[in-house]
Amino acid sequence: MNLFDLTGKTAVILGGNSTLGSSMGEALSGHGANIAIVGRNEEKSEAVRALIAAQGGNVRTFQADTTSKVDLQRVLDEVLLWTGQVDILMNCPGKNSATPFFEITEEEWDAIMDVNLKGVMLACQVFGQQMVNHGQGGSIINISSVSSDPPLSRVFTYSASKAAINNLTLNLAREWGQNGVRVNAIIPGFFPAEQNRKILSAERIDSIMGHTPMNRFGDPKELQGAAVFLASEQASSFVTGALIRVDGGFGSMTI
Repeated sequence: MNLFDLTGKTAVILGGNSTLGSSMGEALSGHGANIAIVGRNEEKSEAVRALIAAQGGNVRTFQADTTSKVDLQRVLDEVLLWTGQVDILMNCPGKNSATPFFEITEEEWDAIMDVNLKGVMLACQVFGQQMVNHGQGGSIINISSVSSDPPLSRVFTYSASKAAINNLTLNLAREWGQNGVRVNAIIPGFFPAEQNRKILSAERIDSIMGHTPMNRFGDPKELQGAAVFLASEQASSFVTGALIRVDGGFGSMTI
């Protein structure tokens, strides 16, 4: 019995050229899925494609602004021409900022919300509609954050956007359950990635470690198991509306 066989499935990974997205894409490929890496930066996407292809994966890159519905529809059309189906959608794009609350401009607020929330909503519209219409179900995996509940200090807009992702996940799980489209979210703890390294001061790291029972940062590969589990129809066929923490125990801590 292989509960995690993704052979023949097609996974579209928005932000698949990011630190976390690429690691999870590598895992889905390793279990047999065709991988569509979607991102703005073609150079980064190509580096991920080359890595997965070197491991024997069937992978292609697609350039897109994930906040553009037109771009996302084009990617869907191109993926359908490539493999004929979309079975898994993973929403990984992320934008962060440490701007103090009273100094947050409308432009910064909108930029973060566009990437972290609007883009996910649009992707769920475009790819979720395809899954519902196709009638074969599917798995949508949103990447949330430990800042979603309770909120973290210094990342006000990011925290608000990720709280909204949790709510969006629950709403879509409710909407599409009867269609066999499962919608879940992974809540990563602290995985030093490009978007958050710049706000990880020594003081901040000490605070994080003091609130993380495992007393360390996560490694991107430690998200792979949750990603494969949620992607697999065999392993998680009755799992929808779940917010799965991969955070070293961060969410279990209080004072």
